[in-house]
Amino acid sequence: MRKKSDNLVVISGCSGGGKSTLLAELARRGYATIEEPGRRIVAAEMSARGTALPWIDMEAFARLAVSVSLKDRAQAPERDWVFFDRSLIDAASALHHASGDGLLYQLKTEHRYNPLVFMTPPWPEIYVTDNERKHDLTVADAEYERLLRDYRALGYETIILAKSSTSERADTILQTIAGST
Repeated sequence: MRKKSDNLVVISGCSGGGKSTLLAELARRGYATIEEPGRRIVAAEMSARGTALPWIDMEAFARLAVSVSLKDRAQAPERDWVFFDRSLIDAASALHHASGDGLLYQLKTEHRYNPLVFMTPPWPEIYVTDNERKHDLTVADAEYERLLRDYRALGYETIILAKSSTSERADTILQTIAGST
């Protein structure tokens, strides 16, 4: 029998690796999706002229991301599969990186997700910066390596998605999780 947390599927990985586009495809196919907390926080902070932005105060930004991620997880619909664009682990990893906060290590047993985590690798050909993503690919690469390490340290199986079409990536995810139940 599946645990409730097993229906919570994380898509993480490199900034600019196609996660949001992939989530949009899964939503188009009728699945519940949860948007990336970071983008929502950046939009709200910029609108309010706040400073909890990754390029101004990474620790404050990460603390907000932890809070938003906890709410997202708690409010996830009770559906067969719910797909998250990043997760509490991404936020805790960023917070640990920025401040040394130990929340990340508590997530080995608390606030679990499906044991399979899908990772979008660095993909220079599609990487772009914008008003909400100001860091370059070098920073995104380092973040990706940190997330791979942290997810694996917490006992998750990381599956690196091929640099293929959005439809093919969605098919891979759906086939993989269907085969794991």
